[in-house]
Amino acid sequence: MAQPIELKLKEGDIAPEFTAATHGGGKVSLEEFRGKNVVLYFYPKDDTPGCTKEACGFRDEFAAFKQRGAVVLGVSTDSAKSHARFAEKYKLPFTLLADENKKIVQAYGVWGQKSFMGRKYLGTHRITFLIGPDGRIKKIWPAVKPVEHAPQVLAAL
Repeated sequence: MAQPIELKLKEGDIAPEFTAATHGGGKVSLEEFRGKNVVLYFYPKDDTPGCTKEACGFRDEFAAFKQRGAVVLGVSTDSAKSHARFAEKYKLPFTLLADENKKIVQAYGVWGQKSFMGRKYLGTHRITFLIGPDGRIKKIWPAVKPVEHAPQVLAAL
C-alpha cells in the first residue's frame, strides 16, 4: 500500500506551469489548456498492472471527458518512447507526458518516498489534480484506486 504523502499544493492554489515532451513526439504546456478543465493524473510506471488499469479507465471514459470539455493528461517519469509503446498497446486516446527530469512531479509534490515489500525507494505517487479553466486546482485525489478513479473524476466535472 502506498505511503500517504504530505501534499504541498492545496485546492484553490494556482497549478504550477510546465512544458513536457509528449508520447506523440511533440511538446505540451499547461498554458495551452487555459479555459478548459484539465485532468492531470500522475502515475508510477508505464505498462504495470495498476497504471494500466488506471489508464484504461480514462480511455474507456474518454468520450465523456471530451463531452464535458475536459483534457486528460497522464504524467510519469518514463520516456516519451516508453509512453508511445504504452499508448499504442492500450489504444490510449489522451496525451502522456514524459517527465524524465522530474520537474513536474517535483513541482506538484508527487515525487517522494514509497515502500514496496519492505523496500523503501523514491518514486511517483498516484495522485490526480483537476485544474479548472482559470488555472487553479479545483480538486485533488491523493489516494487513487486505479479501477474506480476515472468515474470519480468524471463525477467531479
